[in-house]
Amino acid sequence: MVVFHRVRVVLLLLFVCGSLRDALSFYLPGLAPVSFCEEGANGKNSDVPDCKSSIELFVNRLDSVESVLPYEYTAFDFCAEEAEKRPSENLGQVLFGERIEPSPYKFSFNKNLECETVCVKPYKTDKADDKAKLDFLKKGMLLNYQHHWIVDNMPVTWCYDVEDNQKFCNPGFPIGCYVTDTGRAKDACVVNADFNDKDTFYIFNHVDITIFYHKVETEAAGARLVAAKLEPKSFKHTNPDKADCTGPPMSLGNKFTGEFKIPYTYSVKFVEEKHIRWASRWDYILESMPHTNIQWFSIMNSLVIVLFLSGMVAMIMLRTLHKDIARYNQMDSVEDAQEEFGWKLVHGDVFRPPRKGMLLSVFLGSGTQIFIMTFVTLFFACLGFLSPANRGALMTCAVVLWVLLGTPAGYVAARYYKSFGGEKWKTNVLLTAFLCPGVVFADFFVMNLILWGEGSSAAMPFGTLVAILALWFCISVPLTFIGAYFGFKKSGIEHPVRTNQIPRQIPEQSFYTKPLPGIVMGGILPFGCIFIQLFFILNSIWSHQMYYMFGFLFLVFIILVITCSEATILLCYFHLCAEDYHWQWRSFLTSGFTAVYFLVYAIHYFFSKLQISGLASTILYFGYTMIMALIFFLFTGTIGFFACFWFVTKIYSVVKVD
Repeated sequence: MVVFHRVRVVLLLLFVCGSLRDALSFYLPGLAPVSFCEEGANGKNSDVPDCKSSIELFVNRLDSVESVLPYEYTAFDFCAEEAEKRPSENLGQVLFGERIEPSPYKFSFNKNLECETVCVKPYKTDKADDKAKLDFLKKGMLLNYQHHWIVDNMPVTWCYDVEDNQKFCNPGFPIGCYVTDTGRAKDACVVNADFNDKDTFYIFNHVDITIFYHKVETEAAGARLVAAKLEPKSFKHTNPDKADCTGPPMSLGNKFTGEFKIPYTYSVKFVEEKHIRWASRWDYILESMPHTNIQWFSIMNSLVIVLFLSGMVAMIMLRTLHKDIARYNQMDSVEDAQEEFGWKLVHGDVFRPPRKGMLLSVFLGSGTQIFIMTFVTLFFACLGFLSPANRGALMTCAVVLWVLLGTPAGYVAARYYKSFGGEKWKTNVLLTAFLCPGVVFADFFVMNLILWGEGSSAAMPFGTLVAILALWFCISVPLTFIGAYFGFKKSGIEHPVRTNQIPRQIPEQSFYTKPLPGIVMGGILPFGCIFIQLFFILNSIWSHQMYYMFGFLFLVFIILVITCSEATILLCYFHLCAEDYHWQWRSFLTSGFTAVYFLVYAIHYFFSKLQISGLASTILYFGYTMIMALIFFLFTGTIGFFACFWFVTKIYSVVKVD
């Protein structure tokens, strides 16, 4: 009954998170709806307060599934708006490499436009500067780099039909495409039969933009934008200097030399949409990604594992341990105790300080910091505060929480280091503040140097790098010192049994109770609970898909915590029954080994799912993957240790020791 009650509670949490997300996620501070009105005869809005007529179109970085390196919009020599100031970006956007800029695409609400010229870009291949720009543009088309445009804080999507008559709406559209020298159309070239010249690049230099709006009936006047879609096209134009949006596709031979002009044009059409309201305007994008059925399958698969482990733990706690403890407490003589075997014989050694207790306590402190940060971040995301509309909020929230959670990290590390009998408290607090964050920062800094060298927009500016260091040294480190002060000041953790002065000899272990096989087996079940969710997370990071299923993710997070705890408790009990009392490091590594499976899966994902090419992109992928694996190792290892510590304290607290 306890197991089924736990499952009901978890499902209730998911339902509440989903309901609150629907209620709150679209009406948060900074994400209020904007009303639009038609422009009056005098060039101003028609006597309607807080109602805009001009619609701003912003451009974001360009990225590709074949390269880890994103680039700014202006890196490809597109038409740019240099006079206007770019909007401010939060820390999360900078870390993700987003570079939002104003664009020269201008239009007013409900005013249709046909074949408007933005600019004309002339090139001469005999000029080194022009040739370099053309080569970079060709590279972008060859690697299928995608535009990302924004209207009213909403992505401009390219919707097209896929298999089974389903429509997929991609929040981006390609620069162009390439037809190989064998005549094979790559990527978006398959959408047009006129793209048939061999060894030729085709540039999408025209877009048909359709803006859908919903009139506000409950207010005085105005309308709200509910969708923005476009269709990329390629036109050579009869006269490039006076575009007419006719003619064959805009092609560029791979070995072309001479003069070349690329006119960029656009058309805008407004359509009233009566059935879509502003609060649900993201639905058409999210519904085109049919992941819900797979997610429920993943959840049910994980719940089966949790039920199995919960049954095993319940059997041990309610039957085996209950009988063992009852029989142990009924003994009348020491001779009877000597006839006993298993976990009862090691009560005098089970709380013996582990080897490398300093390092273990530091890992526990950092793992606690990561655990609380992850839980709070997912909880806010589940409520809708970190929706896709609030760009960069997820990473900003995670970084700020990590900085502010230095106190629990220092406190936990100090408390357990003191319980291990450690006396070098200065070294402990310094390692807690600098070891794990320092490894992550060193890896990140090397990756940033590579991004700098490649001229990518994902390269963090020097000022932001200094700001990150200031947050670390000026806030996180002092908070860690404060937590360590209270941790060392408080009395040590009281153990239920005394520790013998002479360690007990550990008997010869079977293959399954040896450290390495147990650790390897311990990470299988937790990884089995998360690998489907992990696939979608990796897709959102490396394949640039939109991730929004935070309710599922929060539920999987809870299942992962339960699974790591129960699997570690089971193996810990088996090892104690084999009279092996070295459970501290083993419990940490047992659940922490899930990170090794995560790393193996990331390597498999790289070679089987991605089409990344180039040495720099490969190094960046594995560099960032190592950061994620380290964080995941500390997170899962800490869960396993705390669960095992609770289990060992619980069972030995009822044992009578003469």
